[in-house]
Amino acid sequence: MPAGTIGYITQALGGSFTVFVESNLFRVAGQDGDAIGKDIQPPPSLPEGATKADLESLIWQQIGTCYDPEIPVSIVELGLVYNCALTTSEDGENVVEVEMTLTAPGCGMGDILVADVRDKIELIPTISRADVELTFEPPWNYQMMSESAKLQTGML
Repeated sequence: MPAGTIGYITQALGGSFTVFVESNLFRVAGQDGDAIGKDIQPPPSLPEGATKADLESLIWQQIGTCYDPEIPVSIVELGLVYNCALTTSEDGENVVEVEMTLTAPGCGMGDILVADVRDKIELIPTISRADVELTFEPPWNYQMMSESAKLQTGML
C-alpha cells in the first residue's frame, strides 16, 4: 500500500491486523504494525534452557494467535488445526508440521491463514521451518469448535 492510502482496521487480534482498503482485505503482520500507526509486536521468545515441552507450548501459543479474518475467534478454538508436530530434520533443525482446514473449502482467505500460521511459527527461536498443509478431510463442522468458541459465536 502506498503511503497515505486510507484504510480501516477491521480486526486487530493475535498481534496482526486485518485492514480494509479499497474493497479488499489485507493482513498486516504485527512486526509491521508501525506501517499503519500501531506498535510493533515483539517476536516470541524462549526461556534460557527451554525444553521440548516449552517449545511445543510456544508453538501452540503462536498458532493460537491466528484468527479467522471473518470470525474473531482463534483458529485453534474454531477446531481448524487437526495436527501439529515438532520434528527434528536430518540436519538437526527443528521443523513444525501442521495440518489444518478452513471453515469452508471456498474460503478466499485460506492462503492468508496458512501463511499466517507458517509465519508466526517461524518467528519462534530455534524453529527453522514450518510446513503447513491445508486439508479438507475430515470436513470441518461447528462441533469441532471449543465450548468457548461456540459461546462466543452464539452456537451454544
